[in-house]
Amino acid sequence: MRRKQVLPLAALLLCAPAVSGTAPAAAAAQADPPRILLTNDDGYNAPGIRILFERLTAAGYDVTIVAPLTNQSGSGTKMLSAPSVTVRHPEPRVWAVDGTPGDSVAFGLSEVFADGAPDLVISGTNFGPNVAALATHSGTVGGAVAALEQGVPAIAVSTGGLSAPAPEPTLNAMRPTSDFTVGLIDRLRAHAKSGRLLPEGVGLNVNYPVIGADGKGIAHGSSVTTQDPQPFLKADFTDSGDGTWKVSVHVVPRPAAPGGDVEAVGDEEVSITPIAANWNTGRADFGRTAALLAGLRP
Repeated sequence: MRRKQVLPLAALLLCAPAVSGTAPAAAAAQADPPRILLTNDDGYNAPGIRILFERLTAAGYDVTIVAPLTNQSGSGTKMLSAPSVTVRHPEPRVWAVDGTPGDSVAFGLSEVFADGAPDLVISGTNFGPNVAALATHSGTVGGAVAALEQGVPAIAVSTGGLSAPAPEPTLNAMRPTSDFTVGLIDRLRAHAKSGRLLPEGVGLNVNYPVIGADGKGIAHGSSVTTQDPQPFLKADFTDSGDGTWKVSVHVVPRPAAPGGDVEAVGDEEVSITPIAANWNTGRADFGRTAALLAGLRP
């Protein structure tokens, strides 16, 4: 249903000069930098969000962290329905919400940014990739979706390759990830001409690969991608015989879909996937399903 918006967005991101950490002149000339709500699913004090906070702040952006108090990885789009929530304000420009990324964004938009919505919500950078089905269940992506539901442009950012993330290389790769994110925002800002940074209802899921044994390398390019349909992970259950089951999860490698996020990260490129806050299908699938169900009555 939103496919018409993807091609102009792809042209914006890929046909202009290369995304980098240097602000284009048009962006630099604007007096007021965008206000950014920065969240994640690893927790407000995780290395990824702190590295990105430092880089965005150094680039002149007005950044406030509103993120989960504790690790909420894999929480997806979950939002709590409890009658109260604990919120801490441990330091200036940092709020820690005892809930999910969605809860954090909801609190941030309602209370921290009560005087006006931020120009952008960024969720990340996550420790590990959020490609294929990982993105569907990701709290990082869930934070971005919560913003999109409220009409605020949003970008989910993750750092990782296609294997289990090794700590040191992944942490090192968060710095080029953050540099790329700044360049991406600069690009969007230069084209926005004081308007929205992204088309209405469209967010981005960005996956930056780990390059080199130490993770300090720079990605070989960037591609606007689709979300690969493969499940990526498989859970196995072993009966312990006492009513409990042991769970093990492992990667199940499958051929990458052409033009998908898995293919791009495997080619050591940054994957940029346009996302929406709903689960609507494309026109063709909608039409086929409507034909299949035509005449069905209760």
